[in-house]
Amino acid sequence: MSRTARRAERLADAADARLPVLEGGTLLRKAFPEHWSFFLGEIALYSLLVLILTGVWLTFFFQPEMREVVYTGSYVPLQGVAMSAAFDSTLHISFDVRGGLLMRQTHHWAALVFVAAIGLHLLRIFFTGAFRRPRELNWAIGVTLFMLSLAEGFAGYSLPDDLLSGTGLRIAQGIMTSIPVVGTYLAFFAFGGEYPGHDIITRLYPLHILLLPGALIALVTAHLILVFHLKHTQWRGPGRTNRNVLGKPLYPQFTGTSAGLSLTVFGVLVLLSGLAQINPVWTYGPYRPDQVSTGSQPDWYVGFLEGALRLVPPWETNVAGHTVMWNVLLPAVVLPGLLFAVLYAYPFVEQRLTGEWRHEQHLCDRPRERPVRTGLGVAGTVFYGVLLLAGANDIMAQVFRVSVDALTWILRVALVAAPVLAFLVTRWLCRALTAAERERLAEGVPTGDIRQSVTGGYEGDHEPVESFRPGAPRKPLTGARTGTPSRTPRAPEHPDR
Repeated sequence: MSRTARRAERLADAADARLPVLEGGTLLRKAFPEHWSFFLGEIALYSLLVLILTGVWLTFFFQPEMREVVYTGSYVPLQGVAMSAAFDSTLHISFDVRGGLLMRQTHHWAALVFVAAIGLHLLRIFFTGAFRRPRELNWAIGVTLFMLSLAEGFAGYSLPDDLLSGTGLRIAQGIMTSIPVVGTYLAFFAFGGEYPGHDIITRLYPLHILLLPGALIALVTAHLILVFHLKHTQWRGPGRTNRNVLGKPLYPQFTGTSAGLSLTVFGVLVLLSGLAQINPVWTYGPYRPDQVSTGSQPDWYVGFLEGALRLVPPWETNVAGHTVMWNVLLPAVVLPGLLFAVLYAYPFVEQRLTGEWRHEQHLCDRPRERPVRTGLGVAGTVFYGVLLLAGANDIMAQVFRVSVDALTWILRVALVAAPVLAFLVTRWLCRALTAAERERLAEGVPTGDIRQSVTGGYEGDHEPVESFRPGAPRKPLTGARTGTPSRTPRAPEHPDR
């Protein structure tokens, strides 16, 4: 062995003694599922990366101050108008900084895609049962990420201090003051006194660029560590069990796929930013407490709160000389709290009812195999959709030329009736699909041939089912997967770590 080879070997031994080199080699062979739905979380991750990069760039030019200045920039319609330094710097970024408008819009589009990807990722986990033991903690982390992303998006959306974002802050201040006992103190602390105050932008800024991003990055890191530690779930199929994961190795196949997806996400976000205008603050103008623009709408992810506020009747109660604003407290404080409480608790409730908490679950369910869970998920999605529509009831009334009051009452009825109907229809469809599969498994696949029986009747010919697409069941759907009793109990499987 040459001297160079011996030095290289000693260097490798020294590195292995100090760093997890051999373990890293094993990690490179870790298998990842190939189904497209498993990439929703990666879309969220790459959108977060775009948010961080564009956000850092924007901090070089944005001024988080509410002191009043007179605009002297390039946008002629607003020249000579008094506005806050925050809005002035936003206009400066948009019109006077090279590439500034592209970076602003990329940042905004990335925020919308980030929240949407997290929401779709949570839906995929919910409908496939990937939240069950031992992944309850990761589900809770995902729900927390979704909640923090809503807060982070709203904080960033409010920073420019334009008329639209200022209207959103005015609504947020009303929500704070609706909380009994402590609401007024919260509002005074946030705004630095009576609304609108002079501190809200200054206080939102560190929250938006430091505290919330730090929490998001920490939770994403914990989420990825748990994914690697607990291994991936996978769809049921030939050769797939609770003890293994079939798919692409991390390197080079999955790394190549993931790199291609990251470039696609980056490219789509930049393309959207260059072709699709979003949040044109110069058309809204600077915020004025006595003005509200017609047809103002928030970003989609907080639209359900806007809709809830519009649907609840004007209920108020006077208690000991204090007014309790139920029409704000219920839809904007109690309802979101209940929704997130249900999301946190659902994995534990379902597993307690089905008994699956006793054993680890690493195989995904198809939604049709769990009709009740799927029905609840669809009902919740419809409930959210009705609230989202209600947030634009004024625009819908104008477009369809109907009364706002009539449309509001229709949406109130739909908020109660539509989720129930969606649950019943979805549960029926799931049961019908599984019944059709059982029939196909029992009788076989029709060949198209017709034969005459000895009694003179005609019947179709069938052939046995020999193979299924990946993810389809290979035997009648009974036992723990469907909630129906099985005649022979199965021994629990434990994964090899």
